[in-house]
Amino acid sequence: MNKIIAIQGAEGSNHHKVARDFYGNSIELKECMSFDVLVDSLLDHSSDLGIMALENTIAGSIIPNYALIDRNNLHIIGEEYLNIHHHLMCLKGQRIEDIKEVCSHPMALLQCKDFFKKYPHIKLVEDVDTAEVAKRIAKENLVGIAAIAPKIAAEIFGLEVIEDEIQTIKDNATRFVIVQTEKPKRNEEVNKASLKFQLDHKRGSLAAILNVLSDCKMNLTKIQSLPVIESPWKYSFFVDVTFEAYKDYEKAQAIIEIMAAEFKILGTYKTGSK
Repeated sequence: MNKIIAIQGAEGSNHHKVARDFYGNSIELKECMSFDVLVDSLLDHSSDLGIMALENTIAGSIIPNYALIDRNNLHIIGEEYLNIHHHLMCLKGQRIEDIKEVCSHPMALLQCKDFFKKYPHIKLVEDVDTAEVAKRIAKENLVGIAAIAPKIAAEIFGLEVIEDEIQTIKDNATRFVIVQTEKPKRNEEVNKASLKFQLDHKRGSLAAILNVLSDCKMNLTKIQSLPVIESPWKYSFFVDVTFEAYKDYEKAQAIIEIMAAEFKILGTYKTGSK
């Protein structure tokens, strides 16, 4: 029996592509129009796994998703880096001169705005999801309407890509994580950990933690701070570290548990290829 994988967005979205890249084509999808709905589906066990975007090379960290993972005690069991490509697609047999309106997610429209300066006759309309628009065009046979979406959406819904790679910045990647509610068994192949801790508001507290990571041969790949709600000037820190020897990670973990407050392991997993 296939595991049910919850994705943010619709079939044909980048989240769907990550699910397919990670688990293959034989998967059962649960489409969620928000990350909150995705997490709820994990908590009520209507899905087994979730795919969540966590950071982007242009937009930066998706901070609410850090809070969702932490607050709901989800476990990160893997990650995937995906280069983001935006393609303009519509019903077959049309040219860009025939397109009167392009609907897509606000971020996709923003990332492609320079392309559309060449086509002032096209109206840009914000929508909830890139792939959902592609699906609607195909289902309702919408002439003169185009979507900005990944090529996987054109393949699934039978649309024609009339313009390739329309994003302004070509090197744009998103990091996605795979999450679940159950704590996974230890895997000997893990070489990355996502940690969360709080520190007292005093000079040198963060520097001391970073020194521990360095002394234990940890490579710090990410650090993100979030304010602690209802505790002014107190912050939680989310860090990602990679390591070669698991014993070095265990040593760092043991020391930080003593030094920091609210220490938590969000996940240990194998680092994704970039």
